[in-house]
Amino acid sequence: MNKNIEDETNSFSPSKIRGIELLSPAKNLECGIAAVNHGADAVYIGASQFGARAAAGNSIEDIAELVRYAHQFRVKVLVALNTVLTDDQLPEAEKLIWEIYNTGVDALIIQDMGILKMNLPPIALHASTQTDNRTAEKVKFLQDVGFSRVVLARELTLKQISEISSQTDVELEAFVHGALCVSYSGQCYMSQANCGRSANRGQCAQYCRLPYKLVDADDNILLKNKHLLSLKDLDQSDSLEEMLEAGVTSFKIEGRLKDVDYVKNITAYYRQKLDAIIEKDSRYQRASAGKTTILFEPNPEKSFRRSSTDYFLHERHAGIIQPETPKSQGEPIGKVTYIGRNFFEVHNGNSLNNGDGLCFINKHGDLTGFRVNRVEIPSHRGEGHGVRCFPADMPRMDIGVMLYRNQDQAFEKILKGKTAERKVGVKLIFSETPNGFTNQLTSEDGISTILETTCDKQPAQKPEAVNDNIKNQLSKLGNTIYEATDIQININEPWFFPASQLGEWRRQAIEKLDEIRANSYVREAKREPVAAEFPQKKLSYLGNVTNKLAEEFYHEHGVEEVMPGFELKTDEGVPLMFTKHCIKFEMGWCPKEGYKATFKEPLFLRNNNQEYKLTFDCKACEMKISKA
Repeated sequence: MNKNIEDETNSFSPSKIRGIELLSPAKNLECGIAAVNHGADAVYIGASQFGARAAAGNSIEDIAELVRYAHQFRVKVLVALNTVLTDDQLPEAEKLIWEIYNTGVDALIIQDMGILKMNLPPIALHASTQTDNRTAEKVKFLQDVGFSRVVLARELTLKQISEISSQTDVELEAFVHGALCVSYSGQCYMSQANCGRSANRGQCAQYCRLPYKLVDADDNILLKNKHLLSLKDLDQSDSLEEMLEAGVTSFKIEGRLKDVDYVKNITAYYRQKLDAIIEKDSRYQRASAGKTTILFEPNPEKSFRRSSTDYFLHERHAGIIQPETPKSQGEPIGKVTYIGRNFFEVHNGNSLNNGDGLCFINKHGDLTGFRVNRVEIPSHRGEGHGVRCFPADMPRMDIGVMLYRNQDQAFEKILKGKTAERKVGVKLIFSETPNGFTNQLTSEDGISTILETTCDKQPAQKPEAVNDNIKNQLSKLGNTIYEATDIQININEPWFFPASQLGEWRRQAIEKLDEIRANSYVREAKREPVAAEFPQKKLSYLGNVTNKLAEEFYHEHGVEEVMPGFELKTDEGVPLMFTKHCIKFEMGWCPKEGYKATFKEPLFLRNNNQEYKLTFDCKACEMKISKA
C-alpha cells in the first residue's frame, strides 16, 4: 500500500541575484521545443493571427503543448500579437487573447495600444519593439500604463540603454542576434505604400533588401546596383556583459521565420556565452531551471548570416551594411589559389566537405553560389596550392577571389541528430520508517514530495551491496527531465530491495513531483497601471493608430490630436522610412566628419520604376526616405 504524505511546494526564494533571460524564437512547436532543450529561458512564438510574422502562425493546441513542455523547466512562453488591428478585428483579437491565456502562456507581446482597452485576462504585457522604444520618457510611459517589459529599439547605444534603465523599473529586453530592419521598428511604411503589404501587420515585402542606384540632383550615378539599405545581421555576443551592466534583463534572438537548425545553433551559442558570465559573476543567475548540456560546438557563422555587426551599441561606425548581397554569405573559407579545367584549389580549405555550398562575389559585384561535389587533398602539391574542389558546375571566377561557405554539409548532419540535453537537478533522500520506507525528492527549484511506502522488510543476503543497489535504481532517471544530483540513504539495517520495487517507487515519486511542479507554476502577474501622460500632445501617422480603441487610449492619456495610421490614410509625400543608418556616413561623405560634397543634393535611390528621395537630419544623425 502506497500513500503520498507531506507534499509541499517550496517556492524558489527570491534574492538580490538578478535572473538573466535568454529569449529564443519559435516558428513552430518543433522550434520551440528545440529552443528549450538548447538552453532558452523563454521562447516567443506567434499565434494563428495578428503576429508581426504573418507566415509564422501557430494553433492554440501547439501553443498549449509548448507551454506544457517549457514550464517543466520554468521556461516562459511569450506569444507575439504585435500587429496593429482594425476595428473589425478587435472582437476576434480579444477572443484569441483569452484562448492564449487559457493555454498557460506567460505574456503577450503587443504593439496596438487598443488592446489595453479590451476586456483582458490578467496576463502580463510586453511592449513590442514595434512601439518604437527609444527614449526613457516613452519607456516610462509604457511602464506606467501596465507593461511589465519593454523591448528596446535595436538602434540604442549602451549609454542610451543605461539612461533608460536608470529612469525606469520595467524589465528591458534587447535584441542580440539576427536580422536587422534598417528602419526604426514600427516606423517603416515602404511596403504598405508600394504594394499594400503593411510591415505593421506582419506582411513586409522587404524593399530594403533590393539593389539601388544612388544618384544626385544632377542625375549623376554615385553608386550602382548596391544594396544600400540592407543591413548586416546583428551579433552582440561579445557585448553581453556590457549590456547586463547597462540594465538589459532579456537577451532576444531574432528569427521567427528561421528553421530548427538555426534555433538549435544560435540558442546553444548564446547559452554557453551567458553560462560563462553567470559562472564567474555571482550577481547573475539563470531565469529558468535545468542544466543544458550542448553536444556539439555551436558556430553562428554556420547558420544564415549576412555577415555581422554590433550596429550602434558602441556608437556610430561605418560597415553596418552588406552592399553586395542581401543573402547569407556564411563563413569565410579562403582564397582561390589555382583554377583547373574542372576543379580549383583553395587556401585554408581543409574543413571543406563533399556537398558543401560555396559562394563568392563576382567581378560584377553579385553573389554567385555553387555546390562542391568532391573535395580532395592532393598528396603532392606545389607551393601556394591548397585543397582541391570539384564543383557540380564550374563557376567563372579568378585566382585570388575569396570563397565563403554558406552550407556546411557535415555541420547540418550533426544538427539533424541529438544536439543537446536539458535536465532538472533533483536531490533524493531514501529513509527507513517503522513500517516501511520514504522516498523524498526535491528539485533544484525547491519543489518537494515524499512518497511513503508500507512493506515487509527482509534482510539482504549481500549487505555490502545494498546502498549501491538503492543508489543505482533510484538514479535511473534517463527517460525523465531529471537527473540525480545527490542521493542520501538513511536505513537502519541492510534490507533486501528488489530492483523492480525500487524502480516502481522511483516512478511513483517522479510522477508526483511532475504533478506538483506543474501545479505550482506561477505566472507573472499583470502590472497594474497608474496615471500617465503620453510624452506628446499630437500623434501623427507614426503612432500607428488604426482602430477606435487605440484612439480612445491616447486621448485618455493626454493626447489632444490623434491622426489615423498610414494603413488607414496613406499620406502622399510623408517619409516612408526613418533610419539611424545614414548612407552619407556609410560612404564617408558625412559633413560633420569634414567631408566637402562633390555632388548636388538631394540624393535619390532608384530601383527600376521606383525612386525615393533621401533627406538627412544631421542634427539628429538620422535619414528619412520618401517617394520622389
